[in-house]
Amino acid sequence: MAGLQGTGFPHRGMPVDAYNRAVDSDLSLPNSDDPDPDHSQVGTRPVGRVLGLDVGSRRIGVAISDPLGITAQGLETLQRRNKRHDFDQLKRVIRQYEVKEIVVGLPLRMSGAEGIQSDKMNIFAEELRKRFRLPVHLWDERLTSAEANRLLRETDLSIEKRGKAVDRMAAILILQGWMEFRGQQR
Repeated sequence: MAGLQGTGFPHRGMPVDAYNRAVDSDLSLPNSDDPDPDHSQVGTRPVGRVLGLDVGSRRIGVAISDPLGITAQGLETLQRRNKRHDFDQLKRVIRQYEVKEIVVGLPLRMSGAEGIQSDKMNIFAEELRKRFRLPVHLWDERLTSAEANRLLRETDLSIEKRGKAVDRMAAILILQGWMEFRGQQR
């Protein structure tokens, strides 16, 4: 994601970072009134894993952060069946990794406008918030699949294996970009 973030890809004249700041309304900064500011923080980063999701109609790419929220690694891509099955799979991942926050890729048009897919992700994010009672952040995912394909073309993976890895790589790029942005804000 560094390539995309570093280019300042415009959204109506705004860099991607500025647009994501506007989209990410749940991003909370440390509370200076907290009597124990180190309770949930090491340095300026929160303690706890963040889950990154690249949600498609057939698969959900999944990535998880390290406990300090610095790096992202891909997990097995989830095959979608129905809402109950999808949320059961996510529940297992959230419990296994003790997830504290979730980042969902927000598919925007190249112009930056929201469309039908964006509406679906807003609804999906709200369902995640209600079901898991965790902060859920939306992150501009424009070009992450293209970047994932580009990165995977540089590997020795077969075309078939590359196709299966795109969703996972896109989830990594979404999560890594969000964590880098958040790190700059602290």
